[in-house]
Amino acid sequence: MHAIVRHDDGSLSQQQVDRPTPGPTEVLIKNAAAGINPVDWKIRANGDAFGTFDAARPMILGWDVAGEVVEVGAGVTRFEVGDRVFGMPRFPRPAEAYAEYVVAGSREVARTPAALSDIEAGALPLAVLTAWQAVVDTLHIGEGDRLLVHAASGGVGHLAAQIAKARGAEVWGTASAKNHDALRDLGVDHLIDYRTERFEEIAVDMDAVLDLVGGSEHAERSVKSLRRGGRLVVVPGGDAIPPASMLDDAGVSATWILVEPDYASLEAVAAMIEAGSLRVVVGDTRPLDRLAELHEIGETGGPMGKLVATIG
Repeated sequence: MHAIVRHDDGSLSQQQVDRPTPGPTEVLIKNAAAGINPVDWKIRANGDAFGTFDAARPMILGWDVAGEVVEVGAGVTRFEVGDRVFGMPRFPRPAEAYAEYVVAGSREVARTPAALSDIEAGALPLAVLTAWQAVVDTLHIGEGDRLLVHAASGGVGHLAAQIAKARGAEVWGTASAKNHDALRDLGVDHLIDYRTERFEEIAVDMDAVLDLVGGSEHAERSVKSLRRGGRLVVVPGGDAIPPASMLDDAGVSATWILVEPDYASLEAVAAMIEAGSLRVVVGDTRPLDRLAELHEIGETGGPMGKLVATIG
């Protein structure tokens, strides 16, 4: 099969590699679309941050999968050949999603909503699971909560804002001014242009902040937006968590999360999509053999939403 392989110098190229075979409890997916995420280009540029890739195998990046089940392993009861599925297998272990065929655990993927194209489904998994696990499982956002989402126009941010809104929250978002109208259309209540405004002077007394930007200085500024008892989640990395003394003085808590495969959350997301309360924005697509271009676009800021490689 064709796959995109990462080389030692950080470059990407399309190569022929062996097609995988599903084992017990696994399915083989004919991949139609693979979303591109910041973790992909960070590992491409800097190497295996998680230490989970096998140096003896070609390094194939990618975790977003959307396509059709073409083979099922022993013990699989959730799917049959021909089912459309989407998911984020194995993260942070290699899923090798930049390829024509992908093996996934049957409980790492969910049925693709009929309302979604393969490209839209391929845009969702890692970003929407990050959003769900931050907003629902970690921040426990509910009716009347005031939430500030940083990078609200990004792949995770535009989904997190909608999930919070659907749960009854009042949502603030930071984004460049060019994306404000689109975010209002997705339901964001208050928008802050991070290029010209200090968010901590506008979004105050927040119940929660979801920081998708990262960096210690940005997280420390986010503490100033929180009320006493507020919660901060930083996604890009635990090294950005503000000092304990600052958190104690402000009376707030902070943590970071690393997204995990979770079919139940994907099914909850699918229900939202079918109900019309969640939309995914696809910013750009390129065929698999031009996937390196999507990395370049993402690294330079890119358009609102997600970047997706089409396959086949």
